Amino acid sequence: MGERLETILLHGGQVPDPTTGARAVPIYQTTSYVFKDVDHAARLFSLEEPGNIYTRIMNPTTDVFEKRMALLEGGVGALALASGQAAITYSILAIAKPGDEIVSSVSLYGGTYNLFNWTLRRLGIKVHFVDPLNLEEIESKINDKTKAVYIESIG
Repeated sequence: MGERLETILLHGGQVPDPTTGARAVPIYQTTSYVFKDVDHAARLFSLEEPGNIYTRIMNPTTDVFEKRMALLEGGVGALALASGQAAITYSILAIAKPGDEIVSSVSLYGGTYNLFNWTLRRLGIKVHFVDPLNLEEIESKINDKTKAVYIESIG
């Protein structure tokens, strides 16, 4: 990390706008983007060429935010999502598939509990709910199929 923390916080992941020279990151309030032609659109949608397709998938403002977070955390990339629930869902589905298992605290936000108890079960991912203060119970549920131990600390 060659730059100071303060510099990364203000400018990480962003270069001045080549057209206007603006230093601040613009806020792109759009849902869609114009394609140069049909071939350009085809290359974007087939991921042969990087670029903006639809804001929910990619947005220049979000792109800078993700790059900045990756720099701050020392990571290779980051993914910004619209909610914490989406982040939990993406994280679990990225590491678990049908037949896998998760060990989870029984003390959960209602949305997380519903995701784990209903949705993941329907997707073939088994969740063992445990007392987060009982380490022996947690350890007893971990096996070769376990992909994650998930514990929320509810404020």
